[in-house]
Amino acid sequence: MNPTQNNTILEVRNLKKHFVLTSGVVVQRVVGFIKAVDGVSFPLERGETLGLVGESGCGKTTVCRCILYLDIPRPGR
Repeated sequence: MNPTQNNTILEVRNLKKHFVLTSGVVVQRVVGFIKAVDGVSFPLERGETLGLVGESGCGKTTVCRCILYLDIPRPGR
């Protein structure tokens, strides 16, 4: 390959996904946030394989869902 070519096929920078906690049945108000993913960054180069490894509930699926835009990757939403 040409050394001037960019071989990065995916780059994630400072990915954040915070879920809103609300209280109330009829009138809901925000009482806090759960930081599911906070500050995840990585590049994926052509020919590489990426594995997300971690404990149950650490945000592996949320990272994947945000990359695929099945969840909106923004803090506080």
